[in-house]
Amino acid sequence: MKGVILAGGNGKRMYPLTVVTNKHLLPIYKKPMIFYPIETLVKAGVKEILIVTSGEYIGDFYRLLHNGKEWGVNFHYEIQEGNTGTGAALLCAEDFVKDDDFIVILGDNIVTEDVKPYTENFKEQKNEYKAKILIAKVNNPENYGVVEFDDNKIIKLVEKPERPATNYVNTGLWIFQSEVFSLLKNLKISRRNEYEATDVLNFYAKQGKLSYGIIQSKWTDAGTFEQLYNATVQMKELESKKSK
Repeated sequence: MKGVILAGGNGKRMYPLTVVTNKHLLPIYKKPMIFYPIETLVKAGVKEILIVTSGEYIGDFYRLLHNGKEWGVNFHYEIQEGNTGTGAALLCAEDFVKDDDFIVILGDNIVTEDVKPYTENFKEQKNEYKAKILIAKVNNPENYGVVEFDDNKIIKLVEKPERPATNYVNTGLWIFQSEVFSLLKNLKISRRNEYEATDVLNFYAKQGKLSYGIIQSKWTDAGTFEQLYNATVQMKELESKKSK
């Protein structure tokens, strides 16, 4: 299984920190943000990792990460033209993925548990499910893509609803079969003027082809100042527990 990290975007919610650097290069405790999704994929046994980012910062990522030898993996890099959403960013991975299954993680995702059991489960269920998402229970679901269920199956994902149906949210960690690229090519632009990967997930949900796993450890993204601070506190607490 290959890995894809989406690390594009202009980081408007993080201005002025992102005036001179990509959001995913900002520090979380002792490491650049991008290190955390890389560690998640490496821990899961992924050996080939594609980093999708904007052309403006791709040199910065390479100076930091090089070819992946220090991580025991191979890094690949792809430029996303413009800021046209996660669906467009995923399409940049088509030549890299080819016919393999692949796991996607947003570059500002902080997941501390081993996700390998989820990837192994996906392989076992490939004939039944075409995609899998990892979800988490949060106290403020209205700030995320909320997952709705019927009879324990995902039926819909709703982006930042005013009245969330559940407290479970889409973490931005997805597993796909390569056929997803044919769906991505037919996406229509959303009200946010972007091509949304969520639309593909909703298509699979309607078809009954979307499975899920519930993250048991703490999870956060780091796309706002508050979340960046919370992620830093979380990583500090985790290190303190390990040192005891």
